[in-house]
Amino acid sequence: MNKTIRINEFEIGRDLPAYFIADIASNHDGDLERAKELIWIAKEAGADAAKFQHFEASKIVSAVGFENLKVGHQSSWEKSVFDVYKQYECNRDWTAELVRTAKEAQIDFMTTPYDYEAIELLEQYVPAFKIGSGDITWISLIEKIAQYNKPILIATGASSLEDVDRAMEAIRPFNDQIVLMQCNTNYTGDLSNLKHVNLRVLQMYAQRYPDVILGLSDHTPGHATVLGAIAYGARVIEKHLTDSNDRIGPDHLFSMNPVTWREMVDRSRELEAALGDGVKRIEDNELETSVVQRRCLRLKRDIAPGETISQGDLEVLRPAPAGSLAPYQASQVIGRKISVAKKQGEALYLTDVVI
Repeated sequence: MNKTIRINEFEIGRDLPAYFIADIASNHDGDLERAKELIWIAKEAGADAAKFQHFEASKIVSAVGFENLKVGHQSSWEKSVFDVYKQYECNRDWTAELVRTAKEAQIDFMTTPYDYEAIELLEQYVPAFKIGSGDITWISLIEKIAQYNKPILIATGASSLEDVDRAMEAIRPFNDQIVLMQCNTNYTGDLSNLKHVNLRVLQMYAQRYPDVILGLSDHTPGHATVLGAIAYGARVIEKHLTDSNDRIGPDHLFSMNPVTWREMVDRSRELEAALGDGVKRIEDNELETSVVQRRCLRLKRDIAPGETISQGDLEVLRPAPAGSLAPYQASQVIGRKISVAKKQGEALYLTDVVI
């Protein structure tokens, strides 16, 4: 199905350009001015939306649960997991100013709400809701978001198909504006993670859920995954953005910077131009080439009206003017009489023979 959804002024669908979300996440480093600056950087890098993550440490992680637990990219954190989350909270008092800055920059403001209070606070500001992969089993939260009847972008990292089906079943009674995003939730920034991205899941999603928009939320280096996802039909792309990968913070290492972000968008737009509509034809810019590169039937000798054309009278040479006989049409003229005088080397047309 060629379903479309709208996020503010952007229409998103199979035959339309991809919508790019720059996930600023925790890269504001707890500084409002940095958060605002990153919104402008996202716009300049070609993003359509600048996205934050609204969590409060006490409402997303258990200090007790993480007391002796650090895995993956968290292993290098000097502070406890709880303290890092606390340090990088997106202050909810910033919200109005972040929204105002996004409007000035002419970029959509988005965020991921990680608790009920965040949903209620942010509903008036966001044109769409993003649900992170980690909350795919929190069905009551998903149902609450769905009931606002705004587009829902749901990431499916570290999820089974059963998890995805359950979440989709929770959304559908309330909302049909769904972006289903393939994701791999490993944040180490290691190139070896590419073999786990599994872009072909997008093909499965397209068959299983033909009425949803496909997307990719990605944390791998570079943008090879993005190009592949767009080729497989993804029309919403989310990647982290920082101004510098050298900064200290939980998200800077695996984020893209302004240069690599712009490169990703530019190459993606080139790919979109190249994808086409799937109809095989001689394209407008090939019309001249189809004449000068194709061969047609040409005469090897002068021939007078009434003479019979034999196989030995024909050769196959470029160019092939419009209407000239193609090599596969030789059987239509061999053994037939020619009706007009023709010179050696001239192209042969069906109107030149007596049918």
